[in-house]
Amino acid sequence: ECRQYTNRSCEECLKNVTCLWCASSGRCMEYPVRRILPPADLCELRSARWGVCWVNFEALIIAMSVVGGAFLIMLGVCCCCCCCKKKSKKQVSGGEPDKDDERAAREREKRRVRQEERRAEMKSRHDEIRRKYGTV
Repeated sequence: ECRQYTNRSCEECLKNVTCLWCASSGRCMEYPVRRILPPADLCELRSARWGVCWVNFEALIIAMSVVGGAFLIMLGVCCCCCCCKKKSKKQVSGGEPDKDDERAAREREKRRVRQEERRAEMKSRHDEIRRKYGTV
């Protein structure tokens, strides 16, 4: 039980992972597991220690916020850099289409040429039929 370490040392109290040390009152108590942070009436955040004696909850929250914020900013900067790099790559190349665009354009051109050939062939057949039956 954690209460037996009250008025001893923080290190002794925190040997048991279920214990919370309150530096201001020198009390060792059970960590309130139903809540993420210990309530202020139990122990102030700047005095609460859990796991290690050299980090209080207040400093832990601030440090985690700074690290999380820095991570989000770096993620945003990386996304912006990737987008800008892709846009500038297209602009630097003089607006040249990429390989997929070139392939699609070649396919369209092939289809257009085949269609014109078919039209010309059909026209010649129709003309031949008209000549044969004298409807020209």
